[in-house]
Amino acid sequence: MAGLIPQRFIDDLLNRTDIVEVVGSRVQLKKTGKNYSACCPFHQEKTPSFSVSPDKQFYYCFGCGAGGNALSFLMEHDHLDFPQAVEDLAKRAGLDVPREDARPGQRPRQSGDSPLYPLLEAAAGYYRQALKSHPARQAAVDYLKGRGLSGVIARDFGLGFAPPGWDNLMKHLGGDSLQQKALIDAGLLIENADSGKRYDRFRDRVMFPIRDSRGRVIAFGGRVLGDDKPKYLNSPETPVFHKGQELYGLYEARKSSRDLDEILVVEGYMDVIALAQQGLRNAVATLGTATSEEHIKRLFRVVPSLLFCFDGDSAGRNAAWRALESCLPNLQDGRRVRFLFLPEGEDPDSLVRREGTDAFRARIHQQAQPLADYFFRHLMEEADPSTLEGKAHLATLAMPLIERLPGANLRALMRQRLGELTGLDPATLGEHAERPSAPPAHLGHDAAAPPASAQPWRDPRAGGDEWKGARSWQRREPPAILPPRRGAGVESPTLGALRTLLHHPQLAQKVEDAGHFAAEDDTYAQLLVSLLESLQKHPQQNSLQLLARWHGTEQGRLLRSLAEKEWLISRDNLEQQFFDTITTLAARQRERSLEGLLRKARHSELSAEEKLRLRDLLSRSTSSASPGPSGT
Repeated sequence: MAGLIPQRFIDDLLNRTDIVEVVGSRVQLKKTGKNYSACCPFHQEKTPSFSVSPDKQFYYCFGCGAGGNALSFLMEHDHLDFPQAVEDLAKRAGLDVPREDARPGQRPRQSGDSPLYPLLEAAAGYYRQALKSHPARQAAVDYLKGRGLSGVIARDFGLGFAPPGWDNLMKHLGGDSLQQKALIDAGLLIENADSGKRYDRFRDRVMFPIRDSRGRVIAFGGRVLGDDKPKYLNSPETPVFHKGQELYGLYEARKSSRDLDEILVVEGYMDVIALAQQGLRNAVATLGTATSEEHIKRLFRVVPSLLFCFDGDSAGRNAAWRALESCLPNLQDGRRVRFLFLPEGEDPDSLVRREGTDAFRARIHQQAQPLADYFFRHLMEEADPSTLEGKAHLATLAMPLIERLPGANLRALMRQRLGELTGLDPATLGEHAERPSAPPAHLGHDAAAPPASAQPWRDPRAGGDEWKGARSWQRREPPAILPPRRGAGVESPTLGALRTLLHHPQLAQKVEDAGHFAAEDDTYAQLLVSLLESLQKHPQQNSLQLLARWHGTEQGRLLRSLAEKEWLISRDNLEQQFFDTITTLAARQRERSLEGLLRKARHSELSAEEKLRLRDLLSRSTSSASPGPSGT
């Protein structure tokens, strides 16, 4: 298994990287003062609003809000996953990427690409050759020709044939026992648990190689030619293949055009290939799983518009609604989602072959429903807005989903549409929808103080010993920490303190015992404590390293949004405001602790430790002590 990338390596890599060089190799930059500017590569504009700061090692677009460090730029611009972006930067710096297992005490190991990749590529080559020359190939050839596929499409998608028989691939690639074990790890062989016998997983099937974003074969799907079940068989989960994250055909779609503006999401391999055969080379398919948020995030990194194409039966409509729910948290303003339902008994493969490309495109143009239209039509099937009870039920169903939309304009328009359907005025809907600035309504005391069994949440893409001492306020599932809305009014003091600490990390050394407000029931205060403790443990960290440490998490997205806006605010009295906030938070927590102990003392005997704590709190309350700044 490849293992985790240590956080210390990511920190060092970012320190060695000049973001101006990284961005400048892909975007034409112009020096403007101490920064560099350009037209934003992430949205269409005529006047440059994209800025790169060599001092902060950050980029930010004042038009669309895109921003981050060199890693996030590569991820967004080159459509890479986090480990791939790290590999790219490391290659530029002439470094090998170390990996380490998540198990405590495991020594880090140097690792390039997984040894499974060449095995999977060799298997793909074997299957392609078998389709050309194996004596039993005719059934596979007839099947593909019967589906209307050309040799060009078969070549472009790397189609192959797994011959009948138990050990064809094993004889071709098996070698010794160690090699066979690697083939098992790659999902190509199966080992019988009772007898220990090993045999080919794919037999007498048309083979569809599944490629990652780099074009490497990571798995296979196989369509049976005989009567075996299941009809379609996918590779199992392996160290290089996680089917809940991958999309069949995405590599081929991007290879066919670097200027895709919409991706068509369908349900099967043959749908993707049949559409490509007819010139629609922008289709992808999930791999036997429902469309997940991870799928949606990957697709929106490539294109601004998605079109889901499902069968019109109940199963297709259920799949469409699950896809809609996955889209909602990722539907920023400027992104578009549509839904096309096909006639009963038809799928994209059969329909596009029967009616042709032009008719299929016309069907999309005429029948595809915008997300908002499908959203309300679907809910109104359950909640009839012609009755008062139905209107109330519709509002109850719709509002929690509408509030998941991050795009402020679309969210407001959806509320407006709901108001038109129900007759409820915006103020009434707003009572159920208002988002407090800090903390969010669903992140109250329980989220700030999880049970003792709760473990720290860590980004699975980044390892490192630094996480071992992390605070355990975060749940296993990272909370949805919402960055402050633009134009929402005065920023909360805690957010201001977070922003100040990001850009002046040396202030952490002046704070005495951040634990004085560690139990504060404020999500942002909890994040502030985590930053303080990290900086006090590693005083050499800079702003960039802090952001890299939380990269890929909800906390990281909040910190990034705060860091980017630093360019727009005044630095006057920042330190004083910072320590005022620390003092206020600490005092508030002392008061709560004091109230709790006094309440307990009225009903039961305090322990010796609790009595000492109470005496200390009463002393602090009298003297108005605070945790910082120290030495002043």
